[in-house]
Amino acid sequence: MPNIRGQMTGRRGRGGGFGGTRGPGMWHNAPFVPHVTFDLTMCENSFKRVKPIQEDTELMEMLIKKNQDLTPSATEQAAVLNVITKVSSVLDNLTVAPPAGFDVGIEEVRPVGSHKKGTMMAGKPEADLVVVLKTLPTTEAIAMLGNKVVESVTDEKLEMIPTPAGCDIKAPGASVRILIATISSNMSKLDSTLHLPARVMSRSFVAIRHARWFEENASHSTVKVLIRVLKDAQRRFEGFSSLNPWIIDLLSHYSVMHNPQHSALSIQAAFRRSLSLLASGFFLPRSMGIMDPCETNKSRVHTALTLEQQDQVCYTAQTLLRILTHKGHSKILGFEGDASIVSTMSVWDGVVVTPSEKAYEIPTELKEGVEEESKEKATDDKMEQQ
Repeated sequence: MPNIRGQMTGRRGRGGGFGGTRGPGMWHNAPFVPHVTFDLTMCENSFKRVKPIQEDTELMEMLIKKNQDLTPSATEQAAVLNVITKVSSVLDNLTVAPPAGFDVGIEEVRPVGSHKKGTMMAGKPEADLVVVLKTLPTTEAIAMLGNKVVESVTDEKLEMIPTPAGCDIKAPGASVRILIATISSNMSKLDSTLHLPARVMSRSFVAIRHARWFEENASHSTVKVLIRVLKDAQRRFEGFSSLNPWIIDLLSHYSVMHNPQHSALSIQAAFRRSLSLLASGFFLPRSMGIMDPCETNKSRVHTALTLEQQDQVCYTAQTLLRILTHKGHSKILGFEGDASIVSTMSVWDGVVVTPSEKAYEIPTELKEGVEEESKEKATDDKMEQQ
């Protein structure tokens, strides 16, 4: 397997980021050849097993138990369903027959996010709707829309809270996030001092594409279980904190469904594979990774991460995979212990597991710019759909 992490340090020569000696002009228009990281699932026929695969029932039971813990309670699900049904009904009525004096034209309403995908997490009783406006998305128009929704629901006390992407409709025990977009013919008319920023609305359209792709391709129950487990790991382990919900969705789908048999792997095999992929450099520079199926430019989803974040994901997964190999399921899944297992030395049945170290150092002259970029990305991540 190519030493992709080694290339991130900027070392020259074999395995480094700058290669060996080249003749004059040979650097121009050099084709980009991505590395395909090692994946035993895809090349198992080349590595014949000496004994049959043993099902890891202990890991399977723990993953199922973890999914149950992460699945919203019946009360949370009922609360979300209740409020999104009422809000959707009001928006549908406003779309078809807007009342006199209501100057906000609605083109369409689309459910998106984790509630639509069936991957909502316990403790986050939230649903998301993208409202595409016919009219220009002014602050006043968004406030009028949100207030109209609250006024129209008479049998429950709701509250409208403005947000950078639209507004939230809060109800007892649940909420609906309304994400605003506008029809394409309005995009050239936007005024940054009056209207919602174009980049914010473009994320709303992206959320629609993500929800549609997920419904058509990733509705398998094992994919949804793995998404919840990886979201929980993303929350608990700092090295995974840069993995946004869309990356987790695609990684989970790839780990479960992308194999020579074209059939779903078991949850324990898929979980182990997801860590193996990340540990092998799946999301490192020059890696094949996963093409974003919702983008026309065929970009790789991990290129949204900084080099430092890509490195963090890799070395965190390497440490967790070694612990998983020595039956550290319980601590990895958070049933016991804490996240320190990825940063401190641990012993498993007499085997010492030393955490992997980072391979990438931010050049001194770039640190200031990277810090500023990280602040902007943190703001964007707050608006990312769950």
